[in-house]
Amino acid sequence: MFRGRYDHALDSKGRISIPSKFREILNKKYDERLVITNFDHCLLAFPYEEWNQLVEQKVGSFSILRKETSSFLRFFYSSAIDCAIDTHGRLLIPPTLRDYASLKRDVVLVGEGRFIEIFAKEQWQEVAQRAEEGFDQIRDTLANLGI
Repeated sequence: MFRGRYDHALDSKGRISIPSKFREILNKKYDERLVITNFDHCLLAFPYEEWNQLVEQKVGSFSILRKETSSFLRFFYSSAIDCAIDTHGRLLIPPTLRDYASLKRDVVLVGEGRFIEIFAKEQWQEVAQRAEEGFDQIRDTLANLGI
């Protein structure tokens, strides 16, 4: 499971170094392939196997007759790109995805269990602050779910 938060920098070619903890997980459980797509002003990076289980099977079963579902699928799938981690542990993020997530130089990689989120550092700081400010409500919601 991916967990933790890591600050990294994009190089001049748009590559980021994948944290060694994440590479260990990828090497043990998966392979070097990731599917990256846009979502909520950041990027989601799924190991290929998780993409197939979480997205292709579950999201792919949504009804395309619902307008909201069709809009989501167009947005989510149209930006999904297969990417491979190179021999130096770097991941090239395509320009269209860098633009969507406003990735310039400083980025934050966040482990989210079965996938990785990639944020522009400024965006991550805003997201983290909102989560911290709303933590009491989040805690109550989780308690109501039995967690």
